[in-house]
This record gives sequence, C-alpha cells and structure tokens, in this order.
Amino acid sequence: MNIPNSVQPPVTLTIAGSDCSSGAGLQADLKAFSFHGCHGLTAVTCVVAETPEHVESIHPVPPAILQEQLEILLSTYPIKAVKTGMLYSKAHLVAAYELLEKSDIALVVDPVMVATSGASLVDQSAISAYKDRLLPLATLITPNMPEASVLLGRPVETKDDLEKAAQDLAEKFNTSCLLKGGHLPGDDDRLDILWHEGLAHHFTASKIDIACTHGTGCTLSAAITAQLAHGVEMVDAVSASLDWVHSAIMNSFQWNSPSGNTIHCLNHLRSGSLH
Repeated sequence: MNIPNSVQPPVTLTIAGSDCSSGAGLQADLKAFSFHGCHGLTAVTCVVAETPEHVESIHPVPPAILQEQLEILLSTYPIKAVKTGMLYSKAHLVAAYELLEKSDIALVVDPVMVATSGASLVDQSAISAYKDRLLPLATLITPNMPEASVLLGRPVETKDDLEKAAQDLAEKFNTSCLLKGGHLPGDDDRLDILWHEGLAHHFTASKIDIACTHGTGCTLSAAITAQLAHGVEMVDAVSASLDWVHSAIMNSFQWNSPSGNTIHCLNHLRSGSLH
C-alpha cells in the first residue's frame, strides 16, 4: 500500500529516561508528541523500573551509547524541536550538550533535579553542568519550585517568589523560563509563570485533588516541545500545553492493582482545550 507523501508531521526528539509504567519519561513524551501531531524520536539515558508510587531501580545507559543515539537521529531526521528530561549524570548531560550545541534546533530543558519528595536526583557536578552548559543553550526551561531554588541558590516557596524567580532564571541563562507553581502550599488555584522576552505571563488553573500526578512535568514539557515544532509562538504554546495537561490530570485513569492499591495515570488521550 502506498502512503501519501503529503502526510509529513514535524519530528520531535526526547532525551530522557525510560519509565516502564509509561506515566513519565520517554513513554509520556511519546504520548504527548503523538497527541499533538508530531513524530517522536527517543534517546534513552537510563532505564527505570518504577510505578507511580515506587522507584525500584535506575540503570544508566553508557554516555557513549547516548551519543550514538543522538548522532544517528540528528543526522537522519529533520528534527524541529528537542526536549530533555532525566539526564541522570554529568556525563550524560555533557554527552547530550556536545551534540546539541552544534544545532540550532529549538530546545526545551526540563531540569529534572529534585524529586517530588524533595530528594536530589543529581549530584553537584551535574547541577553545575546544567548551569554552565545546557540551560544557556535552551529555548525554554521548565523548572519546578525546588529546582528553581537549586538553580538560584535561594528559597522559592511562595506565590510572591515566583515572578522574580522566573525573571532571574530567564535572565541568568538568557532563555525563556516557565516556572511551575505546583508545589505551592494550600488549596488556592495553581499558578505558573512564564518569563518570555522581558514580560511575565501568568497562568492559573484550579487545584485538582488527586493522589498522584506522576509524569506531569514530563508531559507538559513534551507538549510545549510539540507545539514549538509546529511553529506555535511561545506564549500560545505554553498556554495550550498547560490547558491540555490540566485536562489530562482531571481525567486521569485509575486501576486497582493486584496488591490492592489504586494506581493513577494521566489521561494522555484527553483532548483538553487546545489553542
């Protein structure tokens, strides 16, 4: 059967870890890419045995193998936008940087450094490599509040902290910054702030009372990456992606596991409110 040549979706690439539960990491990114009409490519940094409730083990892919994946993908496909997720170590981060710095492809960096529990996911050398190499290369960075605190070296804990922190991060790394306010205390509406081209853009959404939001950061950055690959302007890309992820959370799937627990997963099939 002949496939029409007219169907040529934008190509996007995610550089991240594999989540066997498919709620986060490469698997969530591919779902987001597909929903938003992109052909997704993957470069694996590590293989994680996990569920939304528990991380059993993390197995890194050798950095040389990561570079081999990137080299063949970058030389074969007309990639429109790239995102990075969990880079695991300084060596993985540098391996990705060495190839990405040679391109002018739009780059969304989700600086995965701090777990929801507050535990650090990378060591100090990797944080320094983020600051010195990858973040200045980015088109957009999407830190959460604990990650913003690490990058700025000061607490980012309240609504009053968000706009100044987003501005400082954008100016420090010469990029746009979407600072995610999901860690704000209380039951007020959630607030995310985009600092882009010298202006602050505020996005609010109702807080959703759900036990698990595993993979929301991965999914959001992947959706924005797909929007940028389609040529959508930054503010509109962020707004549409936030709306879509909010809908995916609100309409999450849940199952009863054999152990008796309830397992949640974002509904990546949900249409949401796309611009």
